[in-house]
Amino acid sequence: MDRIRNIIFDLGGVIITLDQEQAIHRFEQLGLKDARQRLDPYTQQGIFGDLEEGKISADDFIRELSLLTGRQLTFDECRHAWLGYCKELPQRNLDALRRLRSEGYRLVLLSNTNPFMMSWAMSPDFDGQGHSLKDYMDACYTSYTMGVMKPNGEFFHRVLLAEGTAPSQTLFVDDGPRNVAMASQMGIRTFCPQNGADWTNEIYQYL
Repeated sequence: MDRIRNIIFDLGGVIITLDQEQAIHRFEQLGLKDARQRLDPYTQQGIFGDLEEGKISADDFIRELSLLTGRQLTFDECRHAWLGYCKELPQRNLDALRRLRSEGYRLVLLSNTNPFMMSWAMSPDFDGQGHSLKDYMDACYTSYTMGVMKPNGEFFHRVLLAEGTAPSQTLFVDDGPRNVAMASQMGIRTFCPQNGADWTNEIYQYL
């Protein structure tokens, strides 16, 4: 069996703990009455899915959401609502990412996400210590910039191609069973911790 050289991480549910209820509440506060129906734990629908798949821009999303809520929204209001998904960013996860890199693993992000979430993740506010997500990763691949979403196998294929790596040398860590199942079908080794679980020691069973 090939030795694992690359670890692909999901963002929400793995690096950050997701809070579905808080996100729904914040979008409801904006005036989106059917927020619960529109927000899915793993794959977004409608304008939310279109945003995360890169079919519409952040400006398009703001305009469409403003129509749905009946009032003109700002980027910051939409960003605040999206960041409702972020319950916490455990220090143990950040420490583990640094440790894994120091041990020679290449760390890659593969995330279904959007410009609002990433405006925070790619800023010095990310860890509260002046570092962005980029300081913890060797490469970042996001659904809205790639134009494809997990669990579409095309997303994984393009990331493996860009990284020049073999599936058998890669571990994929994601809290979404459908995403993990697709990666596994492609020959990628997988680990599916639950949202918010402490995976920092268990991951070594897969390396």
